Amino acid sequence: MSEPSIFFTEVNERQGVFHRRAFLLGGLAGTGLLALGGRLAHLQIVEAQRYEKLSASNQFNFRLVPPPRGLIVDRNGVVLATNRPNFRLLVAREEHNDPKALLTSLAQFVPLDDARQKRLLVDIKRAPRQTPVAVMEDMTWEQFSAINVRAPELPGVTADMGEVRVYPHGGAFAHVIGYVAKVNREDMTPTGPNSEPIMLHPGFRIGRQGVEKAFDLDLRGRPGARKIEVDANGREVRQDSQGDIPATPGQEIQLTLDADIQARALDVMGEESGAIVVMDCRTGDLLCMVSAPSFDANRFVKGVAPADYKALSEYERKPLLNKVFGGTYPPGSTFKPTVALAALESGVDPEQRVLCTGAWRFGGRTWRCWEKGGHGSQNMHDAIKNSCDIYFYQTALRIGPDPIAKAANALGFGQTFDIGLPGQKKGVVGSRAWKRKAVKREPVWQPGDSVSYGIGQGYVAVNALQLAVMTARLANGKKALNPRLIKSVGGRELKRGNAVSDLPFQQPHLDYVRGGMIAVANDVRGTAYRQSQLGLGDVMMAGKTGTAQVRSYDNLTSRNSAAYQWKLKDHNLFVAFAPVDDPRYAVSVIIEHGGLGGATAAAPRAREVMRVALLKDPEIRARIEKPTPLPELDPNATGVEGAAPDAPMVETPPPPGTPT
Repeated sequence: MSEPSIFFTEVNERQGVFHRRAFLLGGLAGTGLLALGGRLAHLQIVEAQRYEKLSASNQFNFRLVPPPRGLIVDRNGVVLATNRPNFRLLVAREEHNDPKALLTSLAQFVPLDDARQKRLLVDIKRAPRQTPVAVMEDMTWEQFSAINVRAPELPGVTADMGEVRVYPHGGAFAHVIGYVAKVNREDMTPTGPNSEPIMLHPGFRIGRQGVEKAFDLDLRGRPGARKIEVDANGREVRQDSQGDIPATPGQEIQLTLDADIQARALDVMGEESGAIVVMDCRTGDLLCMVSAPSFDANRFVKGVAPADYKALSEYERKPLLNKVFGGTYPPGSTFKPTVALAALESGVDPEQRVLCTGAWRFGGRTWRCWEKGGHGSQNMHDAIKNSCDIYFYQTALRIGPDPIAKAANALGFGQTFDIGLPGQKKGVVGSRAWKRKAVKREPVWQPGDSVSYGIGQGYVAVNALQLAVMTARLANGKKALNPRLIKSVGGRELKRGNAVSDLPFQQPHLDYVRGGMIAVANDVRGTAYRQSQLGLGDVMMAGKTGTAQVRSYDNLTSRNSAAYQWKLKDHNLFVAFAPVDDPRYAVSVIIEHGGLGGATAAAPRAREVMRVALLKDPEIRARIEKPTPLPELDPNATGVEGAAPDAPMVETPPPPGTPT
């Protein structure tokens, strides 16, 4: 039997293959271990801080905090718009909570009726996940505590303290300052400031009207963030106040208005509808801009009820309209100083007289004066003092519309002003060129158009701001003043209103027109004498009354509208400046449908507002309070009344029976 043969060549070959494979696998394993070790070293050493931050971001979160909105103050620093603490109840939509059940539970602690719950359900469903929706504002401390105690049982519910806008003066500044309100979907934009996440915060508000809207970005500030620890579901566990990022408050806006004058103006308006404007004749600063009736801006901050808003919007006296520059009216006789100035610049002799008999026949119709019996022979000074319609009918017909339009534009009519607020209406200043463009049915200017134009009717419409500018420019007598409402933004003062060019009128003509306005208020026969006496010593006021028709009186025997319904009465206007010897302040008053005669409703209100402005001026007040010097006596005179006798006098007893 033969023994098996061993082939060493085959064994060596197998061992070689094994060794090669083992070496290859070992190399691959070593390379993998080396790479893994390197990666671990890189993660733990090189990128340790990065992953530490990522880990902290899973544990901690930052929630945006709305910045405190900037203050709005008056010229003296009186706060007109500020912020106050506000206990809020918020509900966020989460994956496992039932908003309807949550609201039902919350209704046990805070007042939430069925209608309110339905509206809130819609808002919660529309809001992005984990974006809180405000359920209630201004909770009491008891309500706030009750919700916080039960917070673990109410997922997605938060009760915190934020800030809410407040207007301390209520409706006095509502049309000027405006108000803030919640952000709507229409407010959001893909880019720009309105695309920031803070817009979705339930406590964030944006400006809707007035200064709040015009300077919204300046008032917003920059949002901050609150650092909180969250669980795996993103719910708040605790706060980490050391990691909070403070918010940057908005900038302060300072207005030129005076809170005392503004409040007095709204007070004297009472139940009337109209506007009052006070302007500094030296600087152009606006001290008062009141539109009446007004509304309480605080009601709009948290959202006004639809029924309340409907009542405001449908009321015939339009409390939501800013009548200072958003409503236009025929100026009536307050336009006559402008016509007089245009006539003087056109070469009309102011001493040339016109006979006023109370009626004037022209163009196939009778044009009447407000004085039924007429004013008699009138020169320009008398016509301004007596507000004679017949004189200005004929004067306007003589010079035509274009010189009047030129003077009106130079005095501020037919234009808007850069006061920082939108919504101004230019009004109408008629001219031949204007009528060709604006009145297609009859593009040619007719002589009858000039007749109405001369007394501030027809193709002319102005607002209260323009009337104040006109009066201030006439009173200044040199500068074409521009009104200024915003004094400073964030401490940076804005351009003054007196940094302008001079008026394009001759100085004697301006003095003559001002003389007529002084006579209106200080001549006993002036149309506003009784209503223009300030009672402030030698400080006097000049003015001009106005009545603007809203209907025709051709077929009526009397213009007395006392028995008419409100909307059929004439508008009542008055413009004034004071003191007459050194003009400081100009005022314009428009009383919608105030009745016949600018001295009946507008002038008394202008007087009261002007008194406040003058008494607040330190120089004018010192002038008023300065004692009147005693008259000098002749030491050699005898029998001077009031002088002490040389010897004591014996008192004579009264006759018997006389009461003592």
